[in-house]
Amino acid sequence: MAASLSFDSAYRQIRRGDLAPVYYLTGEEDVLKDELIHFVQEQAVDPGSRDFNLDVRSAGDLDGESLHALVETPPMLAERRVVVVKNLEQWRKNAKVWQVLEQYVANPSPTTVLLLVHGAGEAPSTKLKSHAVHVKLEPLSPARLVRWVERRSKDTGFTIEPDAVEHLVNAVSGELSHLAMEVEKLAAATPEGRSLGVQDVSQLVGVRHGETPLDWVSAALARDVPLAIGMLGQVLSTSGVTGVRLVGMLGTALVGVRLARALLDSGTPPSRVEAAVFGQIQKARPYGLGNWKAEARRWTEAARHWPARDLDRALRAAFRADRALKSTTTSDEAGTLSDMILTFATGRAAA
Repeated sequence: MAASLSFDSAYRQIRRGDLAPVYYLTGEEDVLKDELIHFVQEQAVDPGSRDFNLDVRSAGDLDGESLHALVETPPMLAERRVVVVKNLEQWRKNAKVWQVLEQYVANPSPTTVLLLVHGAGEAPSTKLKSHAVHVKLEPLSPARLVRWVERRSKDTGFTIEPDAVEHLVNAVSGELSHLAMEVEKLAAATPEGRSLGVQDVSQLVGVRHGETPLDWVSAALARDVPLAIGMLGQVLSTSGVTGVRLVGMLGTALVGVRLARALLDSGTPPSRVEAAVFGQIQKARPYGLGNWKAEARRWTEAARHWPARDLDRALRAAFRADRALKSTTTSDEAGTLSDMILTFATGRAAA
């Protein structure tokens, strides 16, 4: 079985004109699946013939017979046609349509490019992976998110200054689907050819610089209780931000700081601690982080101000807050998060 491709690897392969007869797209990032589908369409089918040679269907609308007819139809006045079948998870595991699909991908038509799309959170099919080009679309690293915003904004006719890109990524906590919507909003409100700065992005997105979810996490790690509590109203009012999401981000950071603290307590030099923490971030690829090197530096610096016992207490408080926020009986997100943050002041000046 061939190794799965990343988005970048698949993109480069397709750009070279090396089109496979069957692509199987899985993973968490539906935005990247749509981008890859669009790119295959552009490379495989001339715009003038797409009305005849492009079919996009949902799996739930197909049975074995209709699927067979769909993939075996020859192109009309063109070398190739493209067929996209989305939401494969809509088929029952024992449905006969799977047999039809598996027989086809084992011997696909040379004049059809078939793209099969499995929804986020679904386990990939081993048989499809063995016969198709499997592309696993996972969350992008912070550095890749920055490049994605730069490319997407340029494609839509405007540019964003580097510090404004960083602010935008932080404002949506690295969530690509939310980021895509915000870039579209910026494009609709920005004259073609204009460059946007931090102030422009803050006004258009509605998140002031210094008041993003990552800024809130930084305030909590700094044990600046008044600042962290004071920011909650603004941060929680940001589109797409919930108490569960905030406590999840903070919990990830606290685990990172606890790792750094353990390394420092074992006598590891601070310079090596930062490198070790960065290595763990690269392996784990936690969701919603900012720049990984900056996070490793921040966690290592924060560890110097957190005794191990206080970190353990903070992690327990974050766990309790997470459970409370997920309870149907809790409606005061700001109050629950404030109570959690207040425990961070223990052993220091009272809030």
